[in-house]
Amino acid sequence: MNTIMTPAGLAEVPGPSRSLEGRVAIVTGSTSGIGLGIAEALAIRGASVVLNGFGPTDEIAATCRRLAEIHDVPVRHDRADMAQPAEITALMERTARAFGPCDILVNNAGIQHVAQIEDFPPDKWEAILAINLSAAFHTMRAALPRMKARRFGRIVNVASAHGLVASPFKSAYVAAKHGLVGLTKVAALEAAENGVTCNAVCPGYVWTPLVADQVAQQATAHGLSEEEVVRRVFLAEQPTRRFATVDEVAGTVAFLCSRAAASITGIALPVDGGWTTH
Repeated sequence: MNTIMTPAGLAEVPGPSRSLEGRVAIVTGSTSGIGLGIAEALAIRGASVVLNGFGPTDEIAATCRRLAEIHDVPVRHDRADMAQPAEITALMERTARAFGPCDILVNNAGIQHVAQIEDFPPDKWEAILAINLSAAFHTMRAALPRMKARRFGRIVNVASAHGLVASPFKSAYVAAKHGLVGLTKVAALEAAENGVTCNAVCPGYVWTPLVADQVAQQATAHGLSEEEVVRRVFLAEQPTRRFATVDEVAGTVAFLCSRAAASITGIALPVDGGWTTH
């Protein structure tokens, strides 16, 4: 039995079993950060995994080799641009040819820009909506027919606490994430009788490269140090006063992909240290 090491005095708890053996998972935006953590959590459980995203070719190849060797699962990388519907369709078809139809779809790709509405560049607005919202529509549109036909599917959309509440200077991101939560609910209703679930997870602040960039941008915009921005802006509304971890988000996604979550669909699950409880 797999076990997780625990502090002295605490009992060992079971580690993840290979409960997703034989399943094919696509995780968009998964060459780093939360997406990579999710991909690894699914690989640990035995799923074949398709990584997606950009980055140095040699680093991505090394990541694929590491996941495949450590977890003994097939892993491949696809550079499909999530802003391009035709490339999304091609990603789904390439996956089907290489591994079989997609059983688990995690829409994680996302970008961010911070500015007041009147100063928000229209091209940034369009790009954020394309990648953070429309891409999920296109992946789901491609995946759902086969999921329904096989009467199994797990779709998890990585939204955000900003899919439930708003913050200033993030008009496009908040609009896209609210839209993603709504899209999740519609898909859940449409697929409920076909063995397919669709849920959203809504992380608060998780320390990733995306958040690090936001910290730097807001420090510049407000004339504060990065430490002050973290304390006064990012974690001010997060009761735990700490960033969530990638492993916490990834573990939540993996649970929603499990058999145990077969009756959970259409939810927007905060992983936010209590932020949206206010």
